[in-house]
Amino acid sequence: MTVRYLIVDDEAPSRANLRLALAAYPDWQLAAECDGGAAARAVLAAQDVDVIFLDIQMPAESGLVLAREISRLRAPPLIVFVTAYSEHAVDAFEVHALDYLLKPLNDARLAQTVERIGAMSGQRQREAYGAALRDYVDAGANPAPTALERINVRSVGRVEQILVADILWIESAGNYVELHLAGRTVLHRITLNRLEMLLAPEDFLRVHRGAIVRRSEIARLDTVGDGSYRLTLRCGAAVAVSERHLGALKSAM
Repeated sequence: MTVRYLIVDDEAPSRANLRLALAAYPDWQLAAECDGGAAARAVLAAQDVDVIFLDIQMPAESGLVLAREISRLRAPPLIVFVTAYSEHAVDAFEVHALDYLLKPLNDARLAQTVERIGAMSGQRQREAYGAALRDYVDAGANPAPTALERINVRSVGRVEQILVADILWIESAGNYVELHLAGRTVLHRITLNRLEMLLAPEDFLRVHRGAIVRRSEIARLDTVGDGSYRLTLRCGAAVAVSERHLGALKSAM
């Protein structure tokens, strides 16, 4: 299947680097290169595009302005955000299951992006992607950050929207977290520390360096044989509690 792509970046060398790198993929066809949002709008009005590589930091107009317009389409083109390194920006992309490339371009990371896009074909998935994109740009447009309400989880060829209200507790798994829901567990790429910053503190409580629990799920605190502590949740899960977080847990109880 041919993939038609658009590059939107104010820097000519960056556009050239990406175009040359994508030449290695014979099914990928360049629709146009644009140096800003105005030129990109003209291209999008004239032809169909499957993927947009969109630079965020452009002097005339932020790429987020164009992304916000695109997000309102029912089945928008897939957007791969291109940015200089920013830890919080990368975390935001991952919370919303959006793809990104860091400057300077890395061929291995581009190959991963190409593979992900190939798995995201289909009208239903484009609609799910559109919902994730809207969440991202709406959060960026809000000057007063609010607690996260949804997490968009990406798996192979799929984006699934998880309501934070359905999460019972969260466990660290390296650079991922396990979101424990009623009856199943969902793996999502973000660190526990970063996710904690996005959750409402009145709803969630950190009880261990590797665990956050929903306050309403707290049921019983026990001392186990070696003098450590274990929290039992209403859902039946047993979660370790560290000394560091013991006081806050007892106050919550």
